[in-house]
Amino acid sequence: MTVVIHHNPDCGTSRNVLAIIEAAGEVPVVIPYLDTGWTRPQLLALFAAAGLTPRTALRTTKSPAADLGLLDPSVDDDVLLDAMLTHPILVNRPIVCSPKGVRLCRPSETVLDLLDRLPPGPMMKEDGTLLIDAEGNRVG
Repeated sequence: MTVVIHHNPDCGTSRNVLAIIEAAGEVPVVIPYLDTGWTRPQLLALFAAAGLTPRTALRTTKSPAADLGLLDPSVDDDVLLDAMLTHPILVNRPIVCSPKGVRLCRPSETVLDLLDRLPPGPMMKEDGTLLIDAEGNRVG
């Protein structure tokens, strides 16, 4: 199975999702989107596959969204997409693609639905909450 993660190594959730994928035995394709940037067709395809809109994919905290005036609900999708192309940090992360689908994996346990098998436990979320118990069962 091929798993692709659009990853920000400075994000705790993104790091945790990557660790979950690897612990499940996958060797993901890691796309450092802050370095590579986005294309409009790429974002549109990812958002469509994940059931997102530019508005729902917009990172509103720890990003320049407020300074750029993007939090106003009257800002349309084309403006948001243009801003995301200029400022890749505006796209919420991590977005993970697998044969089972495409999802914005926030919270991090969302990635479990995209994997063929669960990682062995115990495994914690980035906030210290138990995600997989010692017997390898999903918690919560």
